[in-house]
Amino acid sequence: MQSQRDSGSRFALRLLTVNTHKGFTSFNRRFMLHDLREALRSAAPDIVFLQEVVGAHQGHAERFPDWPVLSQYEYLADTLWSDYAYGRNAVYPDGHHGNAILSRYPIATYTNHDVSISGPEPRGLLHCVLRPPELAQPLHAVCVHLGLRERHRQRQLRLLCELAQRQIPTDEPLLIAGDFNDWRLRADRIMAGCDAQEVFTRHYGRPARSYPAVCPILRLDRIYVRGVHTSRPEPQTSRVWAGLSDHVPLTAEISL
Repeated sequence: MQSQRDSGSRFALRLLTVNTHKGFTSFNRRFMLHDLREALRSAAPDIVFLQEVVGAHQGHAERFPDWPVLSQYEYLADTLWSDYAYGRNAVYPDGHHGNAILSRYPIATYTNHDVSISGPEPRGLLHCVLRPPELAQPLHAVCVHLGLRERHRQRQLRLLCELAQRQIPTDEPLLIAGDFNDWRLRADRIMAGCDAQEVFTRHYGRPARSYPAVCPILRLDRIYVRGVHTSRPEPQTSRVWAGLSDHVPLTAEISL
């Protein structure tokens, strides 16, 4: 579904967030990037938030004959999402991976904010400023992938709130989505400090189950919004995605 104006002449868009697991199924059993692209194309969101997307990997390029010549985010963008941005977080001898945002709308600027805490978990917040022609003001999108340790996540959540409060005007709509690794369900309280509401929590009382994809139990992924008119979570597609990543994607329709 492409963006449109709703019956109240408001601008509506659809977003999707998913941890791509570097294009592999759970436990790296199969390389599934091509099927992942087809699933994204079928879902056809206006904005896609990707975590653990590979920018380059020489070893995989030599090992897998169907490894794309382009970066994974460019390959996934294909012809459906004209604009994209990538935030490199983890760098290793063979290449690097990070967060990416694919967009039907022009991306005016983007910044990758390093929120890594000391240790082996490089993390970033990819902030894009979008300019949908239908909107008079900018639309902000932040793609998130937080750490596995509770202490690190707490600090990263505070940095995320600081970004929202200090660098994003309150009269400009804000979408925040990604893998928060928040199985202890503590992010909503912190995000409330920067007036961001989680879409599934608003409608169902708690975040959605998203991990593992074959039988979702943990509520790791999130979609937060601020300055929007309405937000509506959409049914999850765990059956479709169970063989494509270790996370179930979350989708929502937003009216501005």
